[in-house]
Amino acid sequence: MSRGFRVPRPRTAAGKVAGVVGAAVGVAAAGLAAGVVSERVLVRRLKSDPTDPYAHEVFGRQRYDEARTLEMPDGTDIHVEVVEPTRPVAGHPTVVLVHGFCLDMGTFHFQREMLAARGDYRIVAYDQPGHGSSGRLETGEYDLATLGRTLRRVIDEVAPEGPLVLVGHSMGGMTIMALAELYPELFGDRVVGTVLMATSGGLLAETKLVAPALLGRVGAPVLYMMSNATRYGGTVIDKARKSTSNVAWLLTRRYGFGTERPSPALVSYVETMNSRTSADTVTRYLRTLATHSRFPALAALAGTPVLVIVGDKDMITPVTHSEEIVRRLPHAEFVKIHDSGHVVMLEHADEVNAALERFLESL
Repeated sequence: MSRGFRVPRPRTAAGKVAGVVGAAVGVAAAGLAAGVVSERVLVRRLKSDPTDPYAHEVFGRQRYDEARTLEMPDGTDIHVEVVEPTRPVAGHPTVVLVHGFCLDMGTFHFQREMLAARGDYRIVAYDQPGHGSSGRLETGEYDLATLGRTLRRVIDEVAPEGPLVLVGHSMGGMTIMALAELYPELFGDRVVGTVLMATSGGLLAETKLVAPALLGRVGAPVLYMMSNATRYGGTVIDKARKSTSNVAWLLTRRYGFGTERPSPALVSYVETMNSRTSADTVTRYLRTLATHSRFPALAALAGTPVLVIVGDKDMITPVTHSEEIVRRLPHAEFVKIHDSGHVVMLEHADEVNAALERFLESL
């Protein structure tokens, strides 16, 4: 069969954007490919740590008594799991777990395990929109106010009565702040305690979460370009991410953890959660994270107990973020965990669990 010649078609604007994105991804992939062999060897060596305490830990789905799918007004399906207490205690609050950006409800693996073993607290966990087993937006961007309304819907549908303790990590803490901004009357009435882990009230210019901080400085034009780039090249970007999984593993180890030799199994678990979050979802969250500023909403928490937990080597939301929250909520208990990074509840589960248990028992 003759090859012949193809007459080039005029390129549309979308085609030009896709071409630029494809070229950018290609350049990035080519640069990374140069170090793939050495990275593969390094990752293999790091993963083969015989002292890994979690080498045989089974991560992933945990036991639940009920699973629900809640359809939000924007059409997004929210996956919710409920663990009922095996020995209920009158007056004990329902504990609602709200995870962070690019993660899922598995973030609280050890806290959920501890609470389920105790058997005296009801547990509600859910996946944020675009994360884990929850659905994605068809169009538009994600918005923290919408995340606050999603949390309210979860509460109304799954825990409509009785006291609540809200536990939020990173973007999950921001979600709780958005809830407080929208529904301050819940705090002190229904919400009798709040736990904020490795989160921020709005000092994002100081964070080392590179994309939101950068976009917060350069503004809307770059956000527009990023959202369009993902629209036309998201699949390409996702493929590139998968092809450089060793790089992703090393970056997760570097930026998610604080100890010199974190558990390889934990690093792999966090990297797996990260990799499940599509590039499209990531960029649709960028604007709302870059513009998050909810310090005034913290006033709603002033009349109820608050526990603030942070790792002293958190590179995503550094200690200054938690210190600012505590400055505005001087009654809050502040737990700073030594040699811990952003995923403090996984990296130092025993210390976080002890702090969480003390807090719950004090209510």
